[in-house]
Amino acid sequence: MSSGYGSLEEDYFFTAKTSFFGKPKDKHLVKDVEKEVEKKPTVLTQEEIKQKVEEYNGKVKTCFGMRLSPDGSYTGFVKVHIKLRRPVTVPAGIRPQSIYDVLKEVNPAEITDKRTSFYLPLDADKQLHISSRTTVSEVIVGLLKKFMVIDNPQKFALFYQSKQDGKAVLQRLKECEYPLLIRLLAGPETDSSSFVLKENETGEVEWGAFSVPELQNFLRILEKEEQERVQQVKQRYVKFRQKLEEALKVGGKQG
Repeated sequence: MSSGYGSLEEDYFFTAKTSFFGKPKDKHLVKDVEKEVEKKPTVLTQEEIKQKVEEYNGKVKTCFGMRLSPDGSYTGFVKVHIKLRRPVTVPAGIRPQSIYDVLKEVNPAEITDKRTSFYLPLDADKQLHISSRTTVSEVIVGLLKKFMVIDNPQKFALFYQSKQDGKAVLQRLKECEYPLLIRLLAGPETDSSSFVLKENETGEVEWGAFSVPELQNFLRILEKEEQERVQQVKQRYVKFRQKLEEALKVGGKQG
C-alpha cells in the first residue's frame, strides 16, 4: 500500500510512511524540542481579563477576535495544526457530517460498523470556536469529531509550539489546561506560537486504547515486517556467500 489508504478488514497499514518498529531519529535533523514544563496555572482577575481581551482584539487583523461574556468568561478561536504520522480510523461509506448532525451530536461510529483508515494531510489545520472554559481534552475530542475520526482520544495529545532563540519548542499540554487562555496570553500572532495535534507518545504504548480489530491489524503488520526482515537477512547472506565462492574460485585458478 503505497497510497497510505487502506481498510481494517482487507489491507495492512504497512506503507513507506509507517512501520511497526520506530525508526531512529537523526538528532541533527530534529528541529522541535518537546518539553514537559511544570507551571502554575495563570489566574486572571475580571479586570485583567477585560484588558487582555481588548488588547488582543486590537491586534487582530481578521474576524477571529474574542468576545467577553457578562459572567467573566470569553469565547474565541484557536487554530490547531494536524501533524499525525499514523493513519486515523473513520466510518466507511458515509457522507460528511452536516450542520444538523453536529447540532444533534450525531456519533458517526453509530451510523455504520464498517471502518476504513487513511492519512490526514500533514499540512491540515482547523479553526475551533471555543470558550475560556474549554479544556485541552475537549479540544481534542472536538477536533476528532470535525474530521470524523473515531479513534480513542487518548491516542492523541495537544501541544503548544513557540519559538525560543530561533528554535521551535513543543510543550505538551495537560488535559485540564485551557487553550483559549494560552492564546489570549500569547496574542493573536500564529507565526510565533501555535497549537499542534500529535500522537500521544509517552514512551509506553497504551494498548488498552486500541480496539480488537486494530490490535489484530498490528499482529498482521508484525508478521509482515518479520517476514520481510528475514528475507533481507537471507538475501544479504546469499550475496556474501556468492562473493566468497567467487573469491575461492579466483584463488584456486591463481594457485
